[in-house]
Amino acid sequence: MDEETRREIRKIALQNAYEHEGKTQDKIVLAKILGTKPEFRSKAKEIASDISEIVSLVNQISFDEQKKEIEENFPDILIPKEKIEEREGLPPLKGAEQGNVITRFPPEPNGYPHIGHAKAAIINSEYAKMYGGKFILRMDDTNPEAERMEYHAAIKVGLDWLGIKFDIIKNTSDDMEIFYEKGIELINSGKAYVCTCKREDISKNRKELKACKCSRGDIKQNVQGWEKMFDKFKPGDAIVRFRGDMKADNAVMRDPVLFRIIDEKHYTLGNKYRVWPSYDLAVAIEDSIDGVTHAFRSKEFELRKELIDAILDALNMRKPYQDFFSRLEFKGMPISKRILKPLIEEGKVSWYDDPRLPTLESLKRRGIKPEAIKKFILSLGLTKANTLAPFDALESFNRKFVDADSIRLFMVSKPKKLKIKKLPFTSVEISNHPIKNMGKRKINLNENIFISGEDADVIKEGTQIRLLGLGDVMISKRNDEFEGEFLENVKSPSQQKIQWVSQKDAHMIKILIPKQLFIDDEFNENSLEELEVYTEPHYLQLKDGEEIQFVRFGYCRKDSQNQAIFTHK
Repeated sequence: MDEETRREIRKIALQNAYEHEGKTQDKIVLAKILGTKPEFRSKAKEIASDISEIVSLVNQISFDEQKKEIEENFPDILIPKEKIEEREGLPPLKGAEQGNVITRFPPEPNGYPHIGHAKAAIINSEYAKMYGGKFILRMDDTNPEAERMEYHAAIKVGLDWLGIKFDIIKNTSDDMEIFYEKGIELINSGKAYVCTCKREDISKNRKELKACKCSRGDIKQNVQGWEKMFDKFKPGDAIVRFRGDMKADNAVMRDPVLFRIIDEKHYTLGNKYRVWPSYDLAVAIEDSIDGVTHAFRSKEFELRKELIDAILDALNMRKPYQDFFSRLEFKGMPISKRILKPLIEEGKVSWYDDPRLPTLESLKRRGIKPEAIKKFILSLGLTKANTLAPFDALESFNRKFVDADSIRLFMVSKPKKLKIKKLPFTSVEISNHPIKNMGKRKINLNENIFISGEDADVIKEGTQIRLLGLGDVMISKRNDEFEGEFLENVKSPSQQKIQWVSQKDAHMIKILIPKQLFIDDEFNENSLEELEVYTEPHYLQLKDGEEIQFVRFGYCRKDSQNQAIFTHK
């Protein structure tokens, strides 16, 4: 290996060590060098030994020495990275008057809420607060084929967790009688008609820009057809269509559906209704009668703006201002129910709270704070540009919220036993946080401890190490188990600093490590790693849901007495 490559490897090793309390790992450095120098991918095994040697040398010098070398040889490492811009609030609203703004969030209860729902709810909520207005939660529950109380409840729980407050809470189905009034009004004015064509013929006519024979029926025929939809016709026999423009460039305007027959039981109304409004009709009428001044939705609905305005014009009803924003997804974490539901049915993910998913239940279980989600979403602003964000963009915001309140605990994986001779005490007290006053914890000791397998790999006989919070040990024996002698009042600035867990009370847990769910549109079979580790008994005293920083590993959320979930570095 040439000197230039060795220098690049050392730079990467120093940078990673500097960012992780003085320690780095072979696999991290290998991944980074292969990313910057693709030509080495075919020689990964050959350069692995050189990387291991350089990593070992970097880990053996103190944090202060690492920083000094960086300052002298690689000062660019210390230049602050460009951060995601944090905006304070959202851009001004067009035509908004202080105290007179009404926004709404109309989720359909047909699935569990996800990061995309959070974006819509937060943007609408923030605008209502900005202008001292009102915010409406309106469950868009007019498709009993797809909607369930389970999803309705999950949406309410997710919004409560996000801390979003509403001035009015209602269901779209509360206004079914109003929809019927408006439906017959459209028929009587000739702006809508009952169509009994087969679905495939309707689709063909729309593609060929041709009106069907039903559109030529008179008002009396359409009124009779409307009445039959309530008791005579079966599902699929008839629909109500808006009289738009069958030759329109915007396909949405080619006589779209306004009402259809659905003979499924509604999760709150039972079998009370069988003729149900389309989304376009319902949202148009609801926004108008609810007094919504500014209606925001994701940009896949942008072509429907023309239709909603046309429906309201046909009914001589007030029109709200409409605007659109991009959907929000994370790279490799799809939000589509069409993709997520089969994963659960096939057992590839456990449930909607699986930590690999972008659902609110998953993010909560993973340890993402609602405050971080809000900050992250507001940082993106109101844009129509596609937002496929890397998950670490959210992590950077979350880190600020979890760091201050996360207790620090030691944890070791792939443990190796270390027997310490001449240990002068049977317990030690260690601070729970390096800066904040979060108290101390007592660790009971005997001469036997566990150290991490990765640390053990680089320890040699005759090496002096420092056990964090305990003291210095000279390693005298190294094989399957280690032995060493405690050194009182002897400190060296260059010894390796490692964490440890007392064998006396070590508690084994499993850490779930979520990784990217999809890679290049293929399900990643290795997207959930399970790591068995030992940690301190103090873990058992923490409440489920508490955030922990396992030293030199990362933030984790306590999921149960025997399991934690990795949040992020």
